[in-house]
Amino acid sequence: MSSKSHATLRYSAMRASIFLATFLVALVLARTGVLPVRGASGVFELLIIAGLVSAPISYVVLSKQRDAMSEQISTGLDRRRADKQTMSGRIAAQNAAEDALDDAVRAER
Repeated sequence: MSSKSHATLRYSAMRASIFLATFLVALVLARTGVLPVRGASGVFELLIIAGLVSAPISYVVLSKQRDAMSEQISTGLDRRRADKQTMSGRIAAQNAAEDALDDAVRAER
């Protein structure tokens, strides 16, 4: 398989890893008292903080993986469009052959 065959999976796993790492750092900072989050909403606040911190990190660090994922998706869409056009051409040829056969049968009557 090519190196770009699993680009979407690779990008998603790396993005999730960055989010998890920032969440764990925020959790450690909360446990040590650096981040003042307490109570039932503390975990939710840590998730928000991790999301806000991990998004720009992912944007900068994962640019090559994001480009590879984009190329994989666009290649797949192009292949599907080509397959659809090929199928449409085959269907049109089959319809023309059926029409010619129908015309030949009518002409014989």
